[in-house]
Amino acid sequence: MKETKELREVLRNIQEPLGYFFNRNEEQVDSLLQGLLTNRERYGYMSCPCRLATGEREKDRDIICPCVYRQPDVAEYGSCYCGLYVSNAWNDQEIIHQRVPERRPPADKR
Repeated sequence: MKETKELREVLRNIQEPLGYFFNRNEEQVDSLLQGLLTNRERYGYMSCPCRLATGEREKDRDIICPCVYRQPDVAEYGSCYCGLYVSNAWNDQEIIHQRVPERRPPADKR
């Protein structure tokens, strides 16, 4: 749990100035951060815990958090695919919360 809190602070300090905020659902954020830490132990990099990683960094480069899909997801939906990063408007419920579709192409198209 200590590692999760430390990761939360590091990421917050990096991402908030860029306009990306943690989802205000603390339980969900903690679970996702723990998933990132688990994937770092497992693969050596923090791949998105909501997607299947191959264990090959080069093949997973697009899903290393923050993934390359975060910016368009937050711009269009106010939230990234897994819901870790959101806009202020999303957190303040100024925009409708809707399911973010998967942007990552299927493995055979990458």
